[in-house]
Amino acid sequence: MSKKICVAIDGPASSGKSTVAKRIAEKFNYIYLDTGAMYRCITLSVLSNDIDMQDEQAVSAHCQQQDIRFSKNIDNQQIVLLNGKDVTSAIRQPNVAENVSLVASYEGVRTDLVARQKSYIAQGGIVMDGRDVGTVVMPEAELKIFMVASVEERARRRHEENKQRGIHSSLGELCQQIEKRDKLDESRVIGPLKKAEDAIEIDTTSLTIDEVIQQISEYIEMILN
Repeated sequence: MSKKICVAIDGPASSGKSTVAKRIAEKFNYIYLDTGAMYRCITLSVLSNDIDMQDEQAVSAHCQQQDIRFSKNIDNQQIVLLNGKDVTSAIRQPNVAENVSLVASYEGVRTDLVARQKSYIAQGGIVMDGRDVGTVVMPEAELKIFMVASVEERARRRHEENKQRGIHSSLGELCQQIEKRDKLDESRVIGPLKKAEDAIEIDTTSLTIDEVIQQISEYIEMILN
Protein backbone atom coordinates (compact mmCIF):
# COMPACT_ATOMS: atom_id res chain seq x y z
CA MET A 1 0.00 0.00 0.00
CA SER A 2 1.94 3.04 -1.28
CA LYS A 3 -0.55 5.79 -0.48
CA LYS A 4 -0.46 7.01 3.11
CA ILE A 5 -2.71 9.56 4.74
CA CYS A 6 -2.64 11.72 7.86
CA VAL A 7 -5.17 10.92 10.59
CA ALA A 8 -6.10 13.43 13.29
CA ILE A 9 -7.85 12.11 16.40
CA ASP A 10 -9.07 14.71 18.89
CA GLY A 11 -11.20 14.56 22.00
CA PRO A 12 -11.38 15.34 25.71
CA ALA A 13 -9.41 13.58 28.44
CA SER A 14 -9.90 9.80 28.70
CA SER A 15 -12.13 9.54 25.64
CA GLY A 16 -9.84 6.74 24.47
CA LYS A 17 -8.07 8.64 21.70
CA SER A 18 -4.48 7.75 22.65
CA THR A 19 -5.18 4.02 22.89
CA VAL A 20 -7.07 4.05 19.60
CA ALA A 21 -4.52 6.23 17.81
CA LYS A 22 -1.69 3.93 18.86
CA ARG A 23 -3.54 0.82 17.65
CA ILE A 24 -4.50 2.46 14.35
CA ALA A 25 -0.89 3.44 13.74
CA GLU A 26 0.26 -0.12 14.42
CA LYS A 27 -2.42 -1.58 12.15
CA PHE A 28 -1.52 0.62 9.16
CA ASN A 29 2.21 0.83 9.96
CA TYR A 30 1.98 4.59 10.44
CA ILE A 31 3.90 6.87 12.80
CA TYR A 32 2.07 7.60 16.07
CA LEU A 33 2.53 10.98 17.72
CA ASP A 34 0.96 11.53 21.15
CA THR A 35 0.76 15.34 21.39
CA GLY A 36 -0.69 15.16 24.90
CA ALA A 37 2.44 13.37 26.09
CA MET A 38 4.51 16.32 24.90
CA TYR A 39 2.54 18.76 27.08
CA ARG A 40 2.78 16.32 29.96
CA CYS A 41 6.57 16.20 29.53
CA ILE A 42 6.82 19.98 29.88
CA THR A 43 4.52 19.88 32.92
CA LEU A 44 6.63 17.16 34.55
CA SER A 45 9.82 19.10 33.89
CA VAL A 46 8.34 22.32 35.30
CA LEU A 47 7.28 20.47 38.46
CA SER A 48 10.61 18.67 38.79
CA ASN A 49 12.60 21.89 38.44
CA ASP A 50 10.45 23.87 40.89
CA ILE A 51 9.49 26.45 38.27
CA ASP A 52 6.51 28.63 39.19
CA MET A 53 3.58 27.05 37.32
CA GLN A 54 1.84 30.44 37.21
CA ASP A 55 4.80 32.17 35.53
CA GLU A 56 3.90 31.85 31.86
CA GLN A 57 7.14 33.41 30.63
CA ALA A 58 9.33 31.11 32.72
CA VAL A 59 7.38 27.99 31.74
CA SER A 60 7.48 28.91 28.04
CA ALA A 61 11.23 29.58 28.17
CA HIS A 62 11.82 26.27 29.96
CA CYS A 63 9.76 24.43 27.34
CA GLN A 64 12.09 25.50 24.54
CA GLN A 65 15.04 23.88 26.32
CA GLN A 66 13.43 20.43 26.68
CA ASP A 67 14.20 17.56 24.31
CA ILE A 68 11.18 15.30 23.76
CA ARG A 69 11.44 12.13 21.70
CA PHE A 70 9.34 9.05 21.02
CA SER A 71 11.13 5.71 20.86
CA LYS A 72 10.57 1.96 21.31
CA ASN A 73 11.68 -0.20 24.23
CA ILE A 74 13.00 -3.77 24.02
CA ASP A 75 9.40 -5.03 23.86
CA ASN A 76 8.73 -2.77 20.85
CA GLN A 77 6.38 -0.61 22.94
CA GLN A 78 6.43 3.13 22.34
CA ILE A 79 8.04 5.13 25.14
CA VAL A 80 8.44 8.84 25.79
CA LEU A 81 11.89 10.27 26.42
CA LEU A 82 12.43 13.63 28.11
CA ASN A 83 16.05 14.79 27.81
CA GLY A 84 17.02 11.17 27.22
CA LYS A 85 15.15 9.78 30.23
CA ASP A 86 12.17 7.40 29.96
CA VAL A 87 9.23 9.30 31.49
CA THR A 88 6.42 7.18 30.02
CA SER A 89 5.01 6.38 33.48
CA ALA A 90 6.05 9.58 35.24
CA ILE A 91 3.98 11.82 32.93
CA ARG A 92 0.83 9.88 33.89
CA GLN A 93 1.10 10.68 37.60
CA PRO A 94 -1.81 12.65 39.18
CA ASN A 95 0.26 15.79 39.85
CA VAL A 96 1.07 16.05 36.14
CA ALA A 97 -2.55 15.43 35.14
CA GLU A 98 -3.73 18.16 37.51
CA ASN A 99 -1.41 20.81 36.04
CA VAL A 100 -1.08 19.98 32.34
CA SER A 101 -4.09 22.05 31.22
CA LEU A 102 -2.54 25.23 32.63
CA VAL A 103 0.81 24.56 30.99
CA ALA A 104 -0.91 23.69 27.70
CA SER A 105 -2.80 27.00 27.77
CA TYR A 106 0.38 29.08 27.50
CA GLU A 107 0.93 30.55 24.04
CA GLY A 108 4.71 30.11 24.14
CA VAL A 109 4.40 26.43 25.02
CA ARG A 110 1.80 25.72 22.35
CA THR A 111 3.71 27.63 19.66
CA ASP A 112 6.86 25.65 20.38
CA LEU A 113 5.25 22.22 20.58
CA VAL A 114 2.89 22.73 17.64
CA ALA A 115 5.90 23.63 15.48
CA ARG A 116 7.58 20.38 16.54
CA GLN A 117 4.39 18.42 15.81
CA LYS A 118 4.02 19.96 12.35
CA SER A 119 7.55 18.86 11.45
CA TYR A 120 6.31 15.25 11.41
CA ILE A 121 3.44 15.85 9.00
CA ALA A 122 5.23 16.33 5.67
CA GLN A 123 6.24 12.67 5.41
CA GLY A 124 2.61 11.47 5.67
CA GLY A 125 1.50 8.19 7.16
CA ILE A 126 0.96 9.64 10.61
CA VAL A 127 -1.68 9.27 13.31
CA MET A 128 -1.70 12.16 15.75
CA ASP A 129 -3.99 12.60 18.73
CA GLY A 130 -4.65 15.55 20.99
CA ARG A 131 -7.16 18.36 21.43
CA ASP A 132 -6.39 20.70 18.54
CA VAL A 133 -4.82 18.37 15.97
CA GLY A 134 -7.64 18.60 13.44
CA THR A 135 -8.12 22.34 13.89
CA VAL A 136 -4.60 23.73 14.46
CA VAL A 137 -1.78 21.20 14.12
CA MET A 138 -2.96 19.15 11.14
CA PRO A 139 -6.02 20.85 9.57
CA GLU A 140 -5.07 19.32 6.21
CA ALA A 141 -5.44 15.73 7.52
CA GLU A 142 -7.39 13.50 5.16
CA LEU A 143 -9.29 11.97 8.08
CA LYS A 144 -10.33 13.77 11.26
CA ILE A 145 -11.98 11.96 14.14
CA PHE A 146 -13.45 13.60 17.25
CA MET A 147 -13.94 11.08 20.06
CA VAL A 148 -16.29 11.79 22.96
CA ALA A 149 -17.63 9.88 25.98
CA SER A 150 -19.62 10.71 29.11
CA VAL A 151 -17.76 12.21 32.08
CA GLU A 152 -18.71 9.20 34.20
CA GLU A 153 -17.34 6.71 31.68
CA ARG A 154 -14.13 8.68 31.23
CA ALA A 155 -13.62 8.85 34.99
CA ARG A 156 -14.17 5.09 35.23
CA ARG A 157 -11.54 4.48 32.55
CA ARG A 158 -9.03 6.76 34.24
CA HIS A 159 -9.74 5.02 37.56
CA GLU A 160 -9.03 1.62 35.99
CA GLU A 161 -5.83 2.92 34.39
CA ASN A 162 -4.68 4.26 37.75
CA LYS A 163 -5.34 0.94 39.46
CA GLN A 164 -3.28 -0.87 36.83
CA ARG A 165 -0.42 1.57 37.44
CA GLY A 166 -0.74 1.23 41.22
CA ILE A 167 -1.98 4.81 41.59
CA HIS A 168 -4.69 5.45 44.19
CA SER A 169 -7.61 7.55 42.98
CA SER A 170 -11.20 8.40 43.88
CA LEU A 171 -13.88 7.97 41.21
CA GLY A 172 -15.76 11.03 42.46
CA GLU A 173 -12.65 13.19 42.46
CA LEU A 174 -11.76 11.98 38.98
CA CYS A 175 -15.19 13.09 37.71
CA GLN A 176 -14.58 16.55 39.14
CA GLN A 177 -11.06 16.71 37.70
CA ILE A 178 -12.25 15.68 34.23
CA GLU A 179 -15.07 18.23 34.26
CA LYS A 180 -12.58 20.92 35.29
CA ARG A 181 -10.13 19.78 32.62
CA ASP A 182 -12.84 19.93 29.96
CA LYS A 183 -13.72 23.52 30.88
CA LEU A 184 -10.07 24.59 30.84
CA ASP A 185 -9.39 22.86 27.52
CA GLU A 186 -12.52 24.25 25.86
CA SER A 187 -12.10 27.82 27.12
CA ARG A 188 -8.40 28.47 26.53
CA VAL A 189 -7.66 31.13 23.92
CA ILE A 190 -4.82 29.28 22.16
CA GLY A 191 -5.65 25.91 20.58
CA PRO A 192 -8.86 25.13 22.48
CA LEU A 193 -10.48 21.69 22.47
CA LYS A 194 -12.77 21.99 19.47
CA LYS A 195 -14.28 19.68 16.90
CA ALA A 196 -13.16 20.47 13.35
CA GLU A 197 -16.06 21.18 11.00
CA ASP A 198 -15.19 18.19 8.81
CA ALA A 199 -14.41 15.81 11.69
CA ILE A 200 -16.39 12.60 12.23
CA GLU A 201 -17.66 12.35 15.81
CA ILE A 202 -17.59 8.95 17.52
CA ASP A 203 -19.21 8.52 20.93
CA THR A 204 -17.15 5.82 22.64
CA THR A 205 -19.19 5.64 25.85
CA SER A 206 -20.70 2.26 25.06
CA LEU A 207 -18.16 1.03 22.49
CA THR A 208 -15.19 -1.25 22.98
CA ILE A 209 -11.73 -0.22 21.80
CA ASP A 210 -11.93 -2.82 19.03
CA GLU A 211 -15.27 -1.44 17.82
CA VAL A 212 -13.87 2.09 17.63
CA ILE A 213 -10.77 0.86 15.79
CA GLN A 214 -12.97 -1.00 13.32
CA GLN A 215 -14.99 2.14 12.57
CA ILE A 216 -11.92 4.30 12.03
CA SER A 217 -10.20 1.59 9.97
CA GLU A 218 -13.18 1.50 7.64
CA TYR A 219 -12.97 5.27 7.13
CA ILE A 220 -9.25 4.97 6.34
CA GLU A 221 -9.82 2.13 3.87
CA MET A 222 -12.50 4.21 2.11
CA ILE A 223 -10.02 7.07 1.62
CA LEU A 224 -7.19 4.79 0.52
CA ASN A 225 -9.39 2.98 -1.98
